[in-house]
Amino acid sequence: MSAGELGLLVMSYGTARDLNDVEAYYTHIRRGRPPPPELLAELRERYLAIGGRSPLLDITKRQVAGLEGELARRAEADGGPRFRAFGGMKHQSPYIEDGVRAMAEAGIERAVGIVLAPHYSRFSVGQYLERAEPAAAENGIQMSFVTDYHDHPGFVAFVAQRVRDAIAALPGDVRDGAVVLFSAHSLPARILEAGDPYARQLEETADAVAAATGLGADRYRTAWMSAGRTAEEWLGPDITEAIAELGGAGVRAVVSCPVGFVADHLEVLYDVDVEAREAAERAGVVLVRTESPNDDPAFLAVLATVVREHLAEEASDE
Repeated sequence: MSAGELGLLVMSYGTARDLNDVEAYYTHIRRGRPPPPELLAELRERYLAIGGRSPLLDITKRQVAGLEGELARRAEADGGPRFRAFGGMKHQSPYIEDGVRAMAEAGIERAVGIVLAPHYSRFSVGQYLERAEPAAAENGIQMSFVTDYHDHPGFVAFVAQRVRDAIAALPGDVRDGAVVLFSAHSLPARILEAGDPYARQLEETADAVAAATGLGADRYRTAWMSAGRTAEEWLGPDITEAIAELGGAGVRAVVSCPVGFVADHLEVLYDVDVEAREAAERAGVVLVRTESPNDDPAFLAVLATVVREHLAEEASDE
């Protein structure tokens, strides 16, 4: 470790490595309980529908490397903090704990953690932190965390441009009346009773991006994706229900902006590109999707700014 080098733990969800790994991956998500045969078959079919394998692991690796590179360029330019980035996933190896141990083995004593998800919930980002914090303490690393960046000006500007690009891709005869659907992964509705900020943060992202793109209140709304298969109520409406409702109200074009995801994920490539597209066809609606951030240098520049601002704010509080 070079003098003054900080660690950066970049945390992400993970995915199955291939079709043979689907059962093990979902068993991990289900806390050691193998999925029922019918659910496993359905999950495999979803992977087959997107080519048999999700590109997420490759994209995440490029995001980690690209973010480290962007931070290094800035440190070289202005003498700011130098970071060494490590990846850690919630449901795939290397796990979050593996990333923390790798930092310790590299001699890292102080680090920042950030999750590749812009919105905070105790049941999403909070669970990453609950695993990273004790691992850092066990390995003697002082670690602080970026909890969200859903309304960061750089993130809002980046998403707004993606929305503009998607609207421009619509046929001219339906473009003016298009409605933008901002979506994120659904969570159990009981989080609302606990005052969890997740749903509010999605609304705040949608409001900020709409303001940046000049969308009126009737030109955008929020929806949810990938609700769990449990008896309890989950946040809604589902994106397919929202599309059907809009089509029934006479809307002819919808822009799907799955803003809760920052990479091409099974939930984007299947839930939007397959399921939502089928729902749009049934409703007589033209559907386009915003391009995922992935490892776009402009997006990684936003994350680098978020990390450095977090560190500066932390220093000012000391």
